[in-house]
Amino acid sequence: MSRSTLRAVILVTGLITALVHLVLLSVQFGEPILLFILNGLGYLVLLAAFWTRPSFLADRRGLVDYAFMAYAAVTFLAWIPDGSRDVTAYLTKVNEVILIAALWAHRKAPAQALE
Repeated sequence: MSRSTLRAVILVTGLITALVHLVLLSVQFGEPILLFILNGLGYLVLLAAFWTRPSFLADRRGLVDYAFMAYAAVTFLAWIPDGSRDVTAYLTKVNEVILIAALWAHRKAPAQALE
């Protein structure tokens, strides 16, 4: 899979997870829950960092990728003890696993001159 395809997968899965945490869970529970809102905002910040590659991280190319993978993994692990067990939750967890796999593959794919 090309790096550009992986970047698209990362964008889509990251946005889906962010929107689920920001919007869908608030609607599902009937009120905004601060932890879910912060989690969704965290995904948006990491997506922005992944896409823009801020200049202060230029010499640490993989840092954002690894931070993003860790963030998604922690979100997944935090769900295990007491997260809801409905279709939305399971689909979101599958989405997060795909996000982690795409980030890992992106790290391992050969770099191209222009991205």
